[in-house]
Amino acid sequence: MRLRICEDRESLGKAAAGEAVSAIRHAIVERGTARIIAASAASQLEFLESLTSTPDVQWDRVELFHLDEYIGLPPSHPASFCRFLEDRLIAKTGLTKLYYLRGDQDPGEVIRRANDAIRTAPIDVAFVGIGENGHLAFNDPPADFETEAPFIIVDLDEACRRQQVGEGWFPSLKSVPTRALSMSVRQVMKSREILAIVPGRQKAEAIRACLEGPVSPMAPASILRMHSNATVYLDRESAALLRSDTVRALTSAVSAGSEV
Repeated sequence: MRLRICEDRESLGKAAAGEAVSAIRHAIVERGTARIIAASAASQLEFLESLTSTPDVQWDRVELFHLDEYIGLPPSHPASFCRFLEDRLIAKTGLTKLYYLRGDQDPGEVIRRANDAIRTAPIDVAFVGIGENGHLAFNDPPADFETEAPFIIVDLDEACRRQQVGEGWFPSLKSVPTRALSMSVRQVMKSREILAIVPGRQKAEAIRACLEGPVSPMAPASILRMHSNATVYLDRESAALLRSDTVRALTSAVSAGSEV
């Protein structure tokens, strides 16, 4: 894993988008198509804006997998991640090869379809965030580091649900669903490349725990340190609590290949 620290959210978004586009283009040249995973969160806004405004990306050759979704929420709901992706990625690029996680459909059937689809070939690049509680996708602590199932049903902890209220997606804690569909930790880690886009002061504590504490299910995104082709993009605010020696070590790291 390596670390990149940018001055602010806008420069972070541009830098991460540049690397994302390179990964997509490389996959298309090598294999004729690119398979990607995209997160749906406020932390991704500047990144997705830069990504979708980049010219000459062959989006007709890109397959998109959905990272997570609330169980029971229809795509019409303002907090739906299906809606987030539709508004901020799909409508702007014309993507047609989509594997949605529909929160308003039978969870078991949604997972079965998603598992069948994702198992057909490796993911080229995953765009993820890190939650205020350190979650990766909707794998809240203590996360399941062992399951090989690509998609699972998870319970959302209070810290995760409070983050959704704080970001303005829901009016109150009681209105936030308590269960979700999520890509598993091991499935995220099977991606050939991972870009974690994590701006904002509210993420600083989680970043310190994930990058300086033990690799542990209690800090789910800490497992990114075990991936040899993962890059964590921070701004000055989200990196504020890191020790200088951590920053030096991780910013000088070189990514080469990926672990499965």
